[in-house]
Amino acid sequence: MGEIEDQLERRRQLLEEAGVKRRSYGDYARRLFHNVYNYTLLGGAATAAAMTGDWWIFVAGLGLEALWMLYAPDSKAMRRRVDAEMDREEAMKAEERRFEQLQRMQEYYRGRCRALMLKQAEITKLAMENRTLHSDLLAGEISKLQKLTDSFIDLCVTLGRYTAYLDKEDVGEVERLQRQYEKQIADGKGPTDLAKKNLDVVMRRIERLREITEFVERAKRQLELIENSFALLSDQIVSMRSPQELSGQLDELIDGVNAVRETAREADQLLVGVSS
Repeated sequence: MGEIEDQLERRRQLLEEAGVKRRSYGDYARRLFHNVYNYTLLGGAATAAAMTGDWWIFVAGLGLEALWMLYAPDSKAMRRRVDAEMDREEAMKAEERRFEQLQRMQEYYRGRCRALMLKQAEITKLAMENRTLHSDLLAGEISKLQKLTDSFIDLCVTLGRYTAYLDKEDVGEVERLQRQYEKQIADGKGPTDLAKKNLDVVMRRIERLREITEFVERAKRQLELIENSFALLSDQIVSMRSPQELSGQLDELIDGVNAVRETAREADQLLVGVSS
């Protein structure tokens, strides 16, 4: 029994290293209190006390509830049960979110996302079938695979939005306005003070459009890197002898994705600036 607990604790540590947040005492306490069974028992005690006039039944029920809430959230057995329930719920929510994202993205990116999801499932299956890799030690790496797949889908949604925006923008027209205002200022014709202000706005638009274009190109390369890395992993996983071999490659990919996500947040601000 102690060995099983050690394995579970090790699995939780690996999940934390993969970016999966450890649940707190409060998370377990809320789940153990707010559920239909607990409500039914409390309601039953209150109803029985009201119908019989024996209020000690309700007091006893409250006492049992207090003991339950004091000890149950720390029970390893109850935590395993709650973890299983919450894991299922979180997986369902994540699946619903992925479905919604796939539905609203362009068909081209949707196809790439589905292909990567299939590749992720293949890598996971091959990893579990590799007997030299301990399944309990793979939990963190499998979570990283899922995190990368989710990040890939997020990037596809973002990239599709930015690409659609750039397709609507006539960069040539903006550059024509730049030349027009520069000529007007150089010739000294018309209200040059307004021409200078317009030129300043146009120059800022051109700069921000350039930065957005650079982000789009960087995001495209990151998507290709994830796809190529997943393809390589599916070839390598059969002969891997340690989860650490898988971990190093996944960590490097995650670092790259995080960098692109940070750039995406900056690009959001650029879109606001260009549109305003």
